[in-house]
Amino acid sequence: MARTTKPLTNTEVKQAKSQEKVYSLFDGGGLQLRIKPNGSKLWLLDYKRPYTKKRTSLSFGSYPDTSLADARKKRMEARELLAKDIDPQEYRDEQSRISEKAHNNTLEHIAAQWLEVKRANISADHATDTWRSLELHIFPSLGKVPIHKITAIKAIDTIKPIAAKGSLETVKRLCQRLNEIMVHAVNTGITNANPLAGISKAFKHTAKQHLPTLKPEELPHLLHTLTTASIKYTTRCLIEWQLHTMVRPSEAAGTRWDEIDLKAAIWRIPAERMKRKKEHIVPLSSQCLALLELMEPISGRSQFLFPSDRDPKKHANPQTANTALKRMGFSKKLVAHGMRSLASTILNEEGFDADVIEAALAHTGNNEVRNAYNRANYLERRTPVMNWWSDHIEQAATGNMSLTGNKGLKIVGMK
Repeated sequence: MARTTKPLTNTEVKQAKSQEKVYSLFDGGGLQLRIKPNGSKLWLLDYKRPYTKKRTSLSFGSYPDTSLADARKKRMEARELLAKDIDPQEYRDEQSRISEKAHNNTLEHIAAQWLEVKRANISADHATDTWRSLELHIFPSLGKVPIHKITAIKAIDTIKPIAAKGSLETVKRLCQRLNEIMVHAVNTGITNANPLAGISKAFKHTAKQHLPTLKPEELPHLLHTLTTASIKYTTRCLIEWQLHTMVRPSEAAGTRWDEIDLKAAIWRIPAERMKRKKEHIVPLSSQCLALLELMEPISGRSQFLFPSDRDPKKHANPQTANTALKRMGFSKKLVAHGMRSLASTILNEEGFDADVIEAALAHTGNNEVRNAYNRANYLERRTPVMNWWSDHIEQAATGNMSLTGNKGLKIVGMK
């Protein structure tokens, strides 16, 4: 007849005294309280490992931190696992590892992984701006929080001060980025759900606005102002370079000398610097070549056409043109990116092929086969368009002494 073990009482556990040697009090079902000579009391579960049937012990913690009732609850949970042929010690170690990993997967850590993946589809400058916005607005309060503990309330409370300042465009971008980070965490198995999917609904939405640009008839005014403005000579060259080539501000600011083929009169912008991660080739007009000639004595020894003032080893800030335009009185009237819209409007009004104009602006659709065809087919057709556009700029600048003027126009001063 099997021997039955009388369950322990709270009084027996509490009053158990230490002895010269280690001894145990048994509660049944493999649970015992081991008392050491130093007076410490430790709960242990004796059991046989599934499959190997080797005897071992699993610690449930010390008394009184773990009470008799707590120890019995843990025994029941362990027995339930054993009934399923799951070793409770291995299970606990695995859960501990998962928990530790989850706590190490902070929002900032996962955001870095997300951005590394995203870099393949965005420009380096966009990636830098994205990370800076998170560092400035999100990481100070949420960066070290495990991602599985990020809630909609926490995210909304973090963004509220930005919304209170009226920076709704910033709020919109932060909501989008937090949502993308969470989607990345779900897709990579780091967390089970995305609690931030709807946080943008907690804030006012910005009315969709087109980037400020000028009307076609205002181009002469821009060029006249550019001539008389108190801005650095290199900045003026940068603005004219972007205007003539119709590229984005970041692409213009990052122009490298080794991207220029003077013999072929083309500028080959590598895919990693383009918004759509597709190489873009710009046919260079005689006016563009004149700008290169003007910049060669200034930056010819640098790798960049427009080097940074603070660090010549880096290119000019993509916001340089915007800052200059504001100083010139075009705040809320024109941004650097808006010069692309101005070019598009004028070229379309002149009746140039819309597809050729889109190709010149490096706009692409979703049809990759058609995009590849367009890039090959339109390069030759884009050359006369780019030449016409530069001539048009030069004519609009007549009397304003354009930097690129090659019809008797001269530079009268360099700032």
